[in-house]
Amino acid sequence: MAASAPDEHFETTEFDEDAEDEQFVAMATNAGRKRLFSKELRCMMFGFGDDKNPYTETVDLLEDLVIEYITETTHRAMEIGRTGRVQVEDIIFLVRKDPRKYARVKDLLTMNEELKKARKAFDEIKYVGTEGKTK
Repeated sequence: MAASAPDEHFETTEFDEDAEDEQFVAMATNAGRKRLFSKELRCMMFGFGDDKNPYTETVDLLEDLVIEYITETTHRAMEIGRTGRVQVEDIIFLVRKDPRKYARVKDLLTMNEELKKARKAFDEIKYVGTEGKTK
């Protein structure tokens, strides 16, 4: 058996300094920013079977992923429709090929319409009820 060069079994890794700098900047900005969804994510994680008090690092990572997804989706939606604006139709267009996301968006939009109708009916009842009273 022939002796092999010591470096033959190890791959050399070249570091891209620009990518490394971008990662450092991303970590620095994420570390100091306010967490927007941590309470909701903790509740969702518990609801899906995680511990009642999940690790903060896990919640932070999940929040980073959620914010990245929202940001990317928003940027893609801005490129589809009218420039600089995101409309519901743009989001529907983006998720149209994913049956689960499409169904969820449709459910949320339907529920939103039902809530609007219920609020309007409630406000009309409240208005009619106070109309007959004298001050």
